[in-house]
Amino acid sequence: MNLIKRAKAPTPKFFKVLRNIGLALAAIGGTVLTAPVALPVVLVSIGGYIAIAGGVISAVSQLTSTKDAIQ
Repeated sequence: MNLIKRAKAPTPKFFKVLRNIGLALAAIGGTVLTAPVALPVVLVSIGGYIAIAGGVISAVSQLTSTKDAIQ
């Protein structure tokens, strides 16, 4: 199964929930990174890590299909 077919395939319920959590984490991290006030370097670094982790979680969850569970 190629990448495009895998992305279009149905996603199991658990991974849909996990994808939404990842999107929320990415949004929170992006908000921290683009905050209009000066934040300590530690918070900005953590925000970057949260944004990356959220993006990876969302991408992996989206590419999981129900056909993987059956085979």
